[in-house]
Amino acid sequence: MRSTHRAVSSALFACLLLAGCSSTGADGAKDSGKGSPAAGPSQTASQADTSGSIPVGAGPQKSYTVQQQPAAGSCHYRYENGEPLQDPMCSPGAISPAVTQANLKSTICRKGGYTGDIRPPESVTRKEKELNAASYGYTGRLGDAEYDHLISLQLGGDPNDYRNLWVEPADPGHKTGSGVNNKKDPVETKLHTAVCNGSVTLTAAQHAIVTDWTTALSKLGLD
Repeated sequence: MRSTHRAVSSALFACLLLAGCSSTGADGAKDSGKGSPAAGPSQTASQADTSGSIPVGAGPQKSYTVQQQPAAGSCHYRYENGEPLQDPMCSPGAISPAVTQANLKSTICRKGGYTGDIRPPESVTRKEKELNAASYGYTGRLGDAEYDHLISLQLGGDPNDYRNLWVEPADPGHKTGSGVNNKKDPVETKLHTAVCNGSVTLTAAQHAIVTDWTTALSKLGLD
């Protein structure tokens, strides 16, 4: 009886030992030991962060290169009272790590301006705009659409992360051929003023404009 007990115990021990060495998970799939890579400026659009937090981009660069854009036709505009909104899956926004609540006075709120020193050159954004227009299926005149930073540079948006840029169509009633003219720009300026005078936090302004730029001011009590 004792020998039988020892045999069973030895068998159980060997079984547990083998099970402990296996990398097969409960669902039968083997664990590769590698996590999913974080989305970054040089990664494909399908890897964009959709967790609800705003992705962080690479920040200002000494030189910029054309960033890969979402696949053609994969992005879709939304509209609020006729005003265009970005596709949050393609363009969730991205913030610059160089701008924080603690350094506002030396970055976006500094005298003399900030955005001119970090803006990508037209030689880069022109190509990106063409590619992003294809992503959104935009077929209008490119000269009437703005290649827009969803979170503007004056609100600490990343300069050249594809997640923070989208081809913004003209406002309703816009005359074709009359150039860029949209209502989002004044909203960005008011938010910038509010951040710099301490009325709202940088994070609150960024989240408000990412969610819906048409309601950003009212949500923050600034309209």
